[in-house]
Amino acid sequence: MKPVILVVDDEPLQRGILQTILDGEGYETLTAASGSEALATIRKVPPDVVVSDLKMAGMDGIELLNALLQTPLPPPMIIVTAHGTIDSAVEAVKQGAFDYLTKPLDKQKILMAVRKACERAEILKENARLKKELFDRFRMEGIIARSSRMRETVELLKRVADSPATVMVLGESGTGKELVARAIHYNSPRRTKPFTAINCAAIPETLFESELFGHEPGAFTGATSRRAGLFEISNGGTLFLDEIGELPLPMQSKLLRVLQDREVRRVGGKETIRVDVRIISATNKDLETEMERGGFREDLFYRLSVVNIELPPLRERTEDIPALVEHFVQKFNAEFHRDVREVDDEAMAALQAHPWPGNVRQLSSVIERAVLLGDGNVLTGAAIHRQLHARKSANRSPFDLPEEGLDFEQLERDLIQKALNRTGGVATKAAKLLRMNYKAFLYRMEKFGLRETPENGGEAG
Repeated sequence: MKPVILVVDDEPLQRGILQTILDGEGYETLTAASGSEALATIRKVPPDVVVSDLKMAGMDGIELLNALLQTPLPPPMIIVTAHGTIDSAVEAVKQGAFDYLTKPLDKQKILMAVRKACERAEILKENARLKKELFDRFRMEGIIARSSRMRETVELLKRVADSPATVMVLGESGTGKELVARAIHYNSPRRTKPFTAINCAAIPETLFESELFGHEPGAFTGATSRRAGLFEISNGGTLFLDEIGELPLPMQSKLLRVLQDREVRRVGGKETIRVDVRIISATNKDLETEMERGGFREDLFYRLSVVNIELPPLRERTEDIPALVEHFVQKFNAEFHRDVREVDDEAMAALQAHPWPGNVRQLSSVIERAVLLGDGNVLTGAAIHRQLHARKSANRSPFDLPEEGLDFEQLERDLIQKALNRTGGVATKAAKLLRMNYKAFLYRMEKFGLRETPENGGEAG
């Protein structure tokens, strides 16, 4: 498709010159003799770029720019001006024009400006397309809710989305807590602003403050430049704090202060920065029990849980399984170029009878493997049983729990040490061996006082 360029000028000669230059470079060129005529043309054929004279009778270039900026996806606009009105053109750029050109016009400068404006237009269109995909993906109607529990949950999400209230999403691992957080964000007035997610269990305690609030150069060893924290990055949008129950107590008090004062201070900085961020948190922990034993602040809990949304486990919403299976089959058909058209009765019965300890995430994994490894157009009971059996085998414990119980922290320390021994002390390989997030692995190494071996540049621990 040829880029469409709209030339706006009340001088016929000037319009003709620009049209000849742009047509000669393969653009599709439209013309308008006034700002009002340009708006009428734009309503019929939206251009990729507008090139407009600044001084025109009636609606001038600035007024046309202001009108364009009120549209949902305004095209980049290049202002053409005489030398005596360059200040006005510069002001137009400050107000939102893409660029300006001065008369007499130079052909190469015109073509360069238009080419860059077309590139900008493509970026704007791609961004708009991606945003629409996000909005479509996380619209409330896209949440599968055939069961009464999930229908009630979706109704609550709709009521909560438009409000600025903090939300805590509760539920077992794999129930879709981040999906719900994103649905709240993309159905809220903040939908065009950032959605930022952080897993509190995956960040070493020493890095929490820097991650959330940012830091100044020299604030600590390795801080060589200024870095914005997640609150700054998310300003105007939503910050999703997953696994909030893992947030260390010292950080809980600092987070509470931010929620109260709506301002942050970078580590090593003196300036306070105002922030407007909606907090959505999630946990699979019993925070009330954590509060009783002193592991979670009561005042922070009530700040974060103005609204609680509890997601039911999949075993309590089996009516949703057929629709979820259909969704995942379509998804993995497209991803793996497969053509599975049917799930037979035996397979569906097995899926609905399974207890699903891993919830929707586990169901997705089972269907993914069944679609990928299957041969025909039908997911059979045998194929599903095979995948469920493979998952049970993978999840079977390699040891029995002693009658007298065990010291879990000591067991965790021993496993990490054995993984380090197995990999010659290389932390990245040891984390992979234990199937752990690398940052979480480093955090646990530090917690237990373990270090990489001398052969790899560390200290023996």
